[in-house]
Amino acid sequence: MLMTIIKGMMIGFAFVAPIGMQNLYVFNNALTNSFRRSLVYVLFVWIADSLFSLAAFFGMGAIISSVTWLRLLVMLVGGLLVIWIGWGILRSADGVQLNAHQNKLPVKQAFVTAFIVSWANPQALIDGSLLLGALRGTLAKDAVWPFIIGVIIATFIWFNTITILMNLLKERLPKKVLVWVNIVSGLIVLIYGAYLLVEALLDIF
Repeated sequence: MLMTIIKGMMIGFAFVAPIGMQNLYVFNNALTNSFRRSLVYVLFVWIADSLFSLAAFFGMGAIISSVTWLRLLVMLVGGLLVIWIGWGILRSADGVQLNAHQNKLPVKQAFVTAFIVSWANPQALIDGSLLLGALRGTLAKDAVWPFIIGVIIATFIWFNTITILMNLLKERLPKKVLVWVNIVSGLIVLIYGAYLLVEALLDIF
C-alpha cells in the first residue's frame, strides 16, 4: 500500500510541476498576500485540483470529450473567464504591493478563481483522463484509492512548498521583479484564454 501511495505521489508531482495557470496563480498569490492569507487561498487551489484529479482518474474527461456541445461550452466559458483573469493581472501589475491590504480577494472570489484555474482547461481534463485512466487500468482493485491519494498528497506538498518558498523570498525581491512576474503571468493567461476560444470557434465553424 505504501509503495502504491509513493507511486501515486511520483505521478502527482510529474502531473502538477509544469508551469501552467495553477502554478502562475499560486506564484502570484504567494508574492502579493500575507503568509496566512496565501495559505488559505492555496488551500482552495488544492481542493479544486484534487477534485480535478479525481474526475480525471475516474473518467469524467471521457464524458466531456464525447459530448461535443458540453466540451465546446466548457471551452468557450472557460476561455472567457481565463481572459478576464489574465486582463485583471495585467491591469493591476504595476500597482500591486507586497502584502498590501488592497491585494486581498474576497474569499468567495478566491475560491471561484481557484476552480477556474484548475478546471478551465477541458483538454487537460481529457489528457489527464488518458494518463490517470491508463494508470488506473494497471492497478489492482485495492490499489486504486491508495494511488489517487498519493497523487493528491503530492499536489498538496507542491502547492504549499511553492507558497512557503515564495513568501520567504519575496521580501528580498525588488518591486520591479514582482511587476514583471505579473506582466508575464498575465500575458500567458491571456494567450491561453484566447487559445481556448480559438479552439472552440474552430470546432464550431
